Amino acid sequence: MTATLQAPTKTRRVVFPFTAIVGQEEMKLALLLNVIDPKIGGVMIMGDRGTGKSTTIRALADLLPEIEVVANDPFNSDPQDADLMSEEIKQKLEQKLPIDIVKQKVQMVDLPLGATEDRVCGTIDIEKALSEGVKAFEPGLLAKANRGILYVDEVNLLDDHLVDVLLDSAASGWNTVEREGISIRHPARFVLVGSGNPEEGELRPQLLDRFGMHAEIHTVKEPNLRVKIVEQRAEFDANPPEFSDKYQQEQEEIQNKLVQAQKLLPQVNMDYDLRVKISEVCSELDVDGLRGDIVTNRAAKALAAFEGRTEVTVDDIRRVIVLCLRHRLRKDPLESIDSGYKVDKSVARIFGLEIEE
Repeated sequence: MTATLQAPTKTRRVVFPFTAIVGQEEMKLALLLNVIDPKIGGVMIMGDRGTGKSTTIRALADLLPEIEVVANDPFNSDPQDADLMSEEIKQKLEQKLPIDIVKQKVQMVDLPLGATEDRVCGTIDIEKALSEGVKAFEPGLLAKANRGILYVDEVNLLDDHLVDVLLDSAASGWNTVEREGISIRHPARFVLVGSGNPEEGELRPQLLDRFGMHAEIHTVKEPNLRVKIVEQRAEFDANPPEFSDKYQQEQEEIQNKLVQAQKLLPQVNMDYDLRVKISEVCSELDVDGLRGDIVTNRAAKALAAFEGRTEVTVDDIRRVIVLCLRHRLRKDPLESIDSGYKVDKSVARIFGLEIEE
């Protein structure tokens, strides 16, 4: 028998509403598409300091609908999906033992810059394993991030080896810890979001290529918009609950759209001719490997699902392709990332469109 308990909502800290964020459409779109289809492979957000990167990502996590998890489970195991549950829960279900199910908000895990590999992946207590004959595993941040969002600020300053570990887990959906012949594996399916300031250096092209999408954000230049952002922030800081209530309806609408999009996604179809043209663009731009083709296909389908359609259009592709390819054009680590002009030019030629100014 399973019991469903409700987490108290009033005790949670109020977060700036996602729908209240002004501008930065590129970043918001990339984040929403990754929530609809986490297999897109995460988002790298590069932009100036103080442009609301962290605020937007926290707002996204708060926006997402609550998920069912197994109570007191360090891996946020899904009570239905075997790919998203720990071995212990699997065994319990196989033995037909009861499990308690609770609803909770999607976790957003912040990865601190100085984190060690043990803190990220978890550790195995060898002494306990040898003396008591049990696999004594202390879960790390990847366990906590399962079925949630893992946010790495200043990812370009993180040790390359750790970035590799994060990208491996994000791609496979599993984390494996091995020590002294003992191996532990647990689900680690999360949306990886990295952010950074280009002035502090870019990621190496090999690592950058493994992020599904790359969003660029810039400081808002228009004085009227800047004033609006400053006023909004002041209003939120003065009374967070009252400010959030004003956006409650919009928040619920977008939340419903996300839920519907996740259900609709498996039925979304893309015409063979469009798939060929995406690959033509990748080939013309000399994109290494096939990741660019795969991610563009996934992102276009996620966008169609988000807008409630089951057929991908040329416009869907056009809206996501720059986000999916711009960071894959850089062969030289000293080159800067293309703003999108090269991609737009190639798309316009192959799809027979006019370049938008």
